Amino acid sequence: MDVKNKVIIITGASSGIGEATAMKLAEKGAKVVLTARRESKLKELERKITSKGGKALVVSGDVTKKSDYENLIKKTLNEFGTIDALINNAGLMPLSYIKKLKTDEWEKMIDVNIKGVLNGVAAVLPTMIENKKGHIINISSSAAHGYFPGGAVYCATKVAVKMFSEGLRKELAPKYGINVTSIEPGAVTTSLMETITDEDIKKEMKEMQKMTFLEPEDIANAIYYALEQPERANVNDVYIMPTEQKG
Repeated sequence: MDVKNKVIIITGASSGIGEATAMKLAEKGAKVVLTARRESKLKELERKITSKGGKALVVSGDVTKKSDYENLIKKTLNEFGTIDALINNAGLMPLSYIKKLKTDEWEKMIDVNIKGVLNGVAAVLPTMIENKKGHIINISSSAAHGYFPGGAVYCATKVAVKMFSEGLRKELAPKYGINVTSIEPGAVTTSLMETITDEDIKKEMKEMQKMTFLEPEDIANAIYYALEQPERANVNDVYIMPTEQKG
């Protein structure tokens, strides 16, 4: 679809991939709905977008709370009248070795990375089914393709997102015209690594950081590519890796 004047909700929009995607889509004429927990960051992004002539709506919230999603959808429909796309971008990556038993972090990843995606889909589906069109983009990861040290739970959440995306596509695209895409990036320069508390993992990550990571804008371009395809074409997966990343 042509994203101009389309209403697109972006979760985790306060930084990183979400912020870059919001800027990209707003520049292309989309009406972006920005949501995350940090309202001050969202307001700052809104000012950047509107200063360039774009349209943005800020609705702060937590993707793990269904009530926050209900508020988000209500305000989006009141402001713009419809929902054309959802980008499920919010995520956490507090990597740790299983033996450390950081179970609170495991649960947070499950709540945000999996339940947050489910909540988003459940919130937008009634509108998209009624419209018989729409696009859901879920940010999975290259971690959905294989385990890496310290990533057992994180990889499991991203496998879940990838498989859920495929199920969504098969159930929704043929009958309701709702396209579904799983975006699966390798290492990206974002704040995700700041959530790591396992000191052993932090040391190992320093070696990995010697390579050139992808930038959030690279993922924003991949998302835009998927959205811009004609309605007859569903981009199932975009698997994008840093050139220097081995696996």
